[in-house]
Amino acid sequence: MTTRTPTVALLYPGHAAEDDYPLAESALGGVVALPVVITDVESDDHTVEAMRAVGAGTRLLDGARAARRHDPDALMWACTSGSFLYGWQGAHEQVTAVSEATGLPVSSTSLAFATACRSLDITSVAIAATYPAPVADGFSTFLGDAGISVVSAAAHDIGTATEAGTVDGDNLFEMVRSVDSADAQAILLPDTALHTIGWIADLEAAAGKPILTANQVTIWQGLQLLGLDLTADGLGRLFSIRRAISHR
Repeated sequence: MTTRTPTVALLYPGHAAEDDYPLAESALGGVVALPVVITDVESDDHTVEAMRAVGAGTRLLDGARAARRHDPDALMWACTSGSFLYGWQGAHEQVTAVSEATGLPVSSTSLAFATACRSLDITSVAIAATYPAPVADGFSTFLGDAGISVVSAAAHDIGTATEAGTVDGDNLFEMVRSVDSADAQAILLPDTALHTIGWIADLEAAAGKPILTANQVTIWQGLQLLGLDLTADGLGRLFSIRRAISHR
C-alpha cells in the first residue's frame, strides 16, 4: 500500500529563489512535498505598484488552478510584498478568496511572518529588507497592525526580485548585522526572492537570536495548515521545537 505524501503547493511569482524550497523539502526528510507553481508576473520591480500587481487576484487564482496537477492539501502564496502591500485586512481577504475558490486552506508569506512571531512569543523585531523604502515601510506597517513592534529596520534598495535572488551569504550576514538591536527579539528577512534556506542556522548562530526568513516561514505556515508540526535541522529556531498549532 502506497502512503500519500502531504503536499503544500507554493504559488511563487516569477523566478528568483524558488530553489530554496527543494532544499527545505530535503531538510524535512521528504515527509512533505513542496511543489512550486510559478505565477504570472508582468514586472518584478520592487515598486509598490508592481508588487501589488503581482498579488492581483486573477494571478493567484490562475496559479491555484495550475497547482491542481499536484493534488495539494494546502496552498501558500509565497510572496511577501505581494501580500503585505494589501494591508492586514487585505492580506486576509486575498487568501480567503483563493481558499473559497479552491476549497483548500490557504495562507501567505506575510501572514506567516505574523503567525511565526506569535508562535515564538516575539513582539519586537528588526527588519533587514531587500526592498526600497516605500515597499519596506509597508512591511513595518503590516507588522504593526499585527501587534509586532519594529525597533530597527533597513531598506537595502534592491530594485528587482531578480537582483535579490543574486544576494550571497556574505551580504546576508551584513544585512542582519546592519539592523541587529538589543531591543529586537528576532531579525526578519522579508523577501521570497532572497535565498536564505541554506544560511539560517549560521545566521542565528552569529546573531544569537531567531532569524525568520520569507521562504522559511512560508514553508512552516504551510505545514501548520496541514496540522504538521515538524522539527528539522538547519531551518532555524522556528523548526527546532514542537508547539501547539494555532491559526490565530
